[in-house]
Amino acid sequence: MSRELITFSGRSNPEFASSVARHLGIPLGRMDIVQFSDREILVEVAENVRGRDVFLVQSLSTPGNDHIMELLLAVDALRRASAWRITAVIPYFAYARQDRKLKPRVPISAKLLADLITTAGANRVLTMELHAGQIMGFFNIPVDNLNAIPIFLPYLRSKYSDKDITVVSPDMGGVERARSYATRLGNVDIAVIDKRRPAPGMIAEMKVVGEVKGKTAIIVDDMVDTAGTLVKAAETLLEQGAKEVIACAVHPVLSGQAVERLSSAPIKEVIVSDTIKIPSEKKFSTLEVLSVAPLFAEAIRRIHGEDSISSLFK
Repeated sequence: MSRELITFSGRSNPEFASSVARHLGIPLGRMDIVQFSDREILVEVAENVRGRDVFLVQSLSTPGNDHIMELLLAVDALRRASAWRITAVIPYFAYARQDRKLKPRVPISAKLLADLITTAGANRVLTMELHAGQIMGFFNIPVDNLNAIPIFLPYLRSKYSDKDITVVSPDMGGVERARSYATRLGNVDIAVIDKRRPAPGMIAEMKVVGEVKGKTAIIVDDMVDTAGTLVKAAETLLEQGAKEVIACAVHPVLSGQAVERLSSAPIKEVIVSDTIKIPSEKKFSTLEVLSVAPLFAEAIRRIHGEDSISSLFK
């Protein structure tokens, strides 16, 4: 028996959800979300979902805690309305940097969030570029962690294929990502920024491991938050002789002074995706936003049709 597909959107990034629905060729389902004066949230599923295959799109961006609670309530409402399957489509997964205990008496917040989503009633999770891949193991339900390379790579090829490129990882943890881009860009060289972080949000001395002199340096990362690391990395690369610096970061968190820093940074172009809604006041001249909605739509289409999505990771 074929189950009817239906998509819903939370309030975090409705434009993205609408784009996903358009690529699927279906309208968004109706869901009413009200926030009362005391900031409590009420979610009402405004149409029949009994026996249907539901995909709920909600990015856990700022205000993250409100959007998390909204997601949990919406999943619970869908479960109580007898949805056949509920897939939580979470383009940006919050708390992903709190994936382990770095010191005593602190939570593993990413694990707790995974437990909450599962307990609420989600049967599956579809996300993109988790900060730490091991977060997939925090869930006891299937998790598909999409890669933004199929969207970013054609753009980079179209603009920079004639350049002498080095792909740069901003830290040791991102080497695998940098190598993936480097291989697909024609087995170009990679470099790594070795940095020491004395405290959260603070960057100490940086050193470049690899050759960047005379190169177009493309920094690739999963997110840009306060942009302190990114801007300092760009300055370091230019000091080491890089010809120009391009930045690619999937999730545009853009908190704190990020916009001010990036607006005046020596970075030719900052390429991000639309997993997080960027308000107009946070946009700047060197920002380029690529939509990953087609990739999410294709993943949803394949999950609904019980087809393999492994080719989307290549």
